[in-house]
Amino acid sequence: MVSLSRKLLPSTSALAAFDSVARLGSFSGAAEELSLTQGAISRQVSGLEEQLGIQLFDRTSRGVSLTSAGADYAKVVANALSQIRSASLQVMTKRHSDQLNLAILPTFGTRWLMPRIPQFVARHPEITLNFATRIGVFDFDRDGIDMAIHIGPRGEKGPDWPGAECTFLMEEMVAPVSSPAFLALHPIKKAEDLMRMPLLHMASRPGAWNHWFESLGISGTPSQGMRFEQFGNVAQACIAGLGVALMPLFLIDSELASGQLVEAFPHQVTSPSAYYAVAPLSKVDFRPVVAFRAWLIEEIGRYREEVVGW
Repeated sequence: MVSLSRKLLPSTSALAAFDSVARLGSFSGAAEELSLTQGAISRQVSGLEEQLGIQLFDRTSRGVSLTSAGADYAKVVANALSQIRSASLQVMTKRHSDQLNLAILPTFGTRWLMPRIPQFVARHPEITLNFATRIGVFDFDRDGIDMAIHIGPRGEKGPDWPGAECTFLMEEMVAPVSSPAFLALHPIKKAEDLMRMPLLHMASRPGAWNHWFESLGISGTPSQGMRFEQFGNVAQACIAGLGVALMPLFLIDSELASGQLVEAFPHQVTSPSAYYAVAPLSKVDFRPVVAFRAWLIEEIGRYREEVVGW
């Protein structure tokens, strides 16, 4: 005697045959679509009807049509088969290609990381990179992110990111920069002169200017000026002559080389912020995360060797 659970789980071949006949309204059409004989299709459908104890089709000399029960069943079966096909395709795809959803800082991503990404792709062609732009701490699970490149406090403690592992990548050297035209109109003879200048600020580094002045033993409150969220916008504001910004030098190589920006005062300091690779604890050992983190550390080591005094 066939158990109830067996009755409720028809074979996929029977369901595929039923789905094809239901869509095409023809046993011969289903046979052609599934590369089977018409007799095989008929036997699959008849077996399904017997198993369910329900007539799914009305058979007449003019052809076949779904019964009321068959029409209801056809909708559910079509959706189920579609989900099975999608799940199968996803599993087959993942077998050949791992996905890494990576959150990057806007300027770091475009200026430093992207020109080097082809090297990672060449080394790991099996890993597909998906990029998202994020600033600050976010929820990895909610955003569907496997790993992030993040800016956080420099030092042993590093950034405070609950439920995540933070791997130090590199520090940054910063210096005050402006456009040559701004500097011509606002000559800076000593560091204290900057206290009275329009200073541009980064939202992610609220204490950067204080740290720079303190490194020279200068106390006081720097002037308040425009505030930005992205370094790219700060650089453009500087070029437009809106003020002086404390910029990571490695992010504005091209502007310095072209002369669009110049150092407003010759004093560079190590920023109190540093870059980290951050991964949720659930993804620390995820193969694409492990591979990208190792490559990133190697690439940064190579870059540090190329940059004198950094």
